[in-house]
Amino acid sequence: MAYEIIIKPTAQKDLDKLPDKEVVKIVRRLTQLHENPRPVGIQKLTDQEGYRIRIGDYRVLFEIEDEEKKVFIYRIKHRKEAYR
Repeated sequence: MAYEIIIKPTAQKDLDKLPDKEVVKIVRRLTQLHENPRPVGIQKLTDQEGYRIRIGDYRVLFEIEDEEKKVFIYRIKHRKEAYR
């Protein structure tokens, strides 16, 4: 039941701007989505499509396509900016 993780260009730009210490934590957590795209702590977004996962002070916003077995990461932002 392995899902393919796809990081969209907007999320890659967000990731490139972060400190290396935070990138390591985020990438480690994102690789866990490969096996389980709905881990404990995931929240369904109410005002837009998709889900979010909390990683320290950062939020990763993503969508899950169960039919295609893909997880699309579309934003990685600080918690103050994540939902704007």
